[in-house]
Amino acid sequence: MAMLLLLHFVLAAAAAAARAPAAQAWGVEGHYMVCKIAESYLSREASAAVKGLLPESAGGELAKTCSWPDTERRQNPWSTPLHFADTPGDCNFCYARDCQGTKGEKDMCVVGAINNYTAALKDSSSPYNRTESLMFLAHFVGDVHQPMHCGRTADLGGNTVLVHWYTSKTNLHKVWDDKVIGTAMNRLYRDDLTTMISAITRNLTVSYYFWTAPSVRLHCWPSPKRRVQSGVTTAKYSGELRARIRTS
Repeated sequence: MAMLLLLHFVLAAAAAAARAPAAQAWGVEGHYMVCKIAESYLSREASAAVKGLLPESAGGELAKTCSWPDTERRQNPWSTPLHFADTPGDCNFCYARDCQGTKGEKDMCVVGAINNYTAALKDSSSPYNRTESLMFLAHFVGDVHQPMHCGRTADLGGNTVLVHWYTSKTNLHKVWDDKVIGTAMNRLYRDDLTTMISAITRNLTVSYYFWTAPSVRLHCWPSPKRRVQSGVTTAKYSGELRARIRTS
């Protein structure tokens, strides 16, 4: 039960962070924010269960471990497909078709990973490492709320869509991963991550939590042009953040 509560709150925190005016990115800071917000809503039971699974290096703080899977994927490439759920361009996610590895391995996408690591945490007799399962789950719930992690296989989730973010040339995936959040934190929160977390947390209401928590919703934009347009719309949500994004 404690782990189910954790999943619900991480889902709610990820959704709230993803919809905040200037917090739509999941680099190190994005994942830290998702888990930090989730931690603050845990019950005593859930908090104790989480702390009991965390490595000593975390100092009892889940948020410090939430970027670990990105480090792990560089050292063990097998986990790379678990970070996303791309589709062939029809915006219709089909688990049997879209959640398998290059050799036909099953459950090899972020949806499969969330299902499997949730199951591992719920089952105390599971042979899987429960500490790693916790860190993977917290990270992947964040990933699934980053639109480019639910994108098109043709452009590798926006990685081949070249754009300009202010004066720098980058790709659309990178913009969502860390460019927006870095710019927002610098211009709106004076590079203070704690202040940014507090601002996002204020947007996380009880009613919003109950609306988002029951399921993971996948969103897909079928064309690069629509994705860039969406990026512009997102940036304009904040009157203070006049971000410029355009195709190269």
